[in-house]
Amino acid sequence: MLLSTPGLVLHTTPYAETSVVAKVFTRQLGLRSYIIKNVRGPRGKVKQNLLQPLSDIDMVVYDNPKTDLNHIKELFPRPPLSTTDYLLPVRNALRFFMTEVLYKALHEAEPMPDLFDYVEAVNAQAAFPDAQLPIFFLLSVARYLGIEPLDNYNSREPLFDLQEGRFVSVPAETTLSPRHSLLLHQYLTVTDFPIPAFADRRILIDALITYYQLHLSGFHNFHSHEILHAILK
Repeated sequence: MLLSTPGLVLHTTPYAETSVVAKVFTRQLGLRSYIIKNVRGPRGKVKQNLLQPLSDIDMVVYDNPKTDLNHIKELFPRPPLSTTDYLLPVRNALRFFMTEVLYKALHEAEPMPDLFDYVEAVNAQAAFPDAQLPIFFLLSVARYLGIEPLDNYNSREPLFDLQEGRFVSVPAETTLSPRHSLLLHQYLTVTDFPIPAFADRRILIDALITYYQLHLSGFHNFHSHEILHAILK
């Protein structure tokens, strides 16, 4: 059957001579794989800028629950496209980072409209909160996925354990330092506080990626944070 849904492009792979297979996070159906025809080559009818990371599109799709690979009948940009937006290094790096988080964290399953709305809203912001966004994004997505760290921080349990997903009293190989445990507690409880030093933010981003790897199957070989570190430094 035909169904209309907005979607956020996460990944594309060449398919046949002029087509691509696109992984799209849709609001109505969740993560889905689609064949999009007439993309590559001189006579391509679908513009490549519609398929950039986190491109926000409206689609008319064929939805057959008996197959993992469906077709897109029509697609259009949702907000006005800004091609120069993807030429801004910081914004581009942030989009690649958010895209990789979603691509590795999501599996083709039930719809997650609340997560879709959150990602779409962050993606559409005119100005990203560059320094803070990666950490807030990782924590927010974790909440929607049901793996949010438990904020039980107190004087007796001041160390966050990445494996346990909570603050503990005894240090171990998977606990953060007291300094970075306190910083994580601040990110979990406060949205407006002085931006921490780059070195501290970098450690916390790396720790949260490890946290995802410990709590989500298939979340491996993550790379975009390395580019992000170099640009945000």
